[in-house]
Amino acid sequence: MIRAVMVMNTQGKPRLVRFYEFQPPEKQKELIRSVYGALSSRADNVSSFVQADKIFGQDTRLVYKHLATLYFVFVFDSSENELAMLDLIQVFVETLDRCFKNVCELDLVFNFSKLHSILDEIIFAGHVLETSSEQVMKAIEEIARLEKTANPISIVAKSVSGRLGR
Repeated sequence: MIRAVMVMNTQGKPRLVRFYEFQPPEKQKELIRSVYGALSSRADNVSSFVQADKIFGQDTRLVYKHLATLYFVFVFDSSENELAMLDLIQVFVETLDRCFKNVCELDLVFNFSKLHSILDEIIFAGHVLETSSEQVMKAIEEIARLEKTANPISIVAKSVSGRLGR
């Protein structure tokens, strides 16, 4: 099971944090700091796999990808495969690149809800739903299409209710 997904910049500021098991806010902050401390102290030429027992408890692993100014981090237990998790990070990043045309940190800051929608299409309740970037993009495009068609209807509905004095 995937226990957490984090995207943080190279200064340790979280841009996306999703815990799939309850953690109190204070504990979340502590975990984020610990993960950043572990990642920022690693050399660039070492493995992307980290045993995270000291941070998250027994039987926990962490895989990350450092791209530009961002760390993409997945925390998971032994029921998940490390290479599959690394591939899932790649799917997440590829989808973000497709959505934002060469994603950067500011895209994540200013498109927070879209970022969460993409993650929700890939992972639900700590379980992998989709591993194809193309399928995730189709779902995101469908959501965007539905949002566009919903806006004119709501505008018309407001206009009609305003005319009726409601």
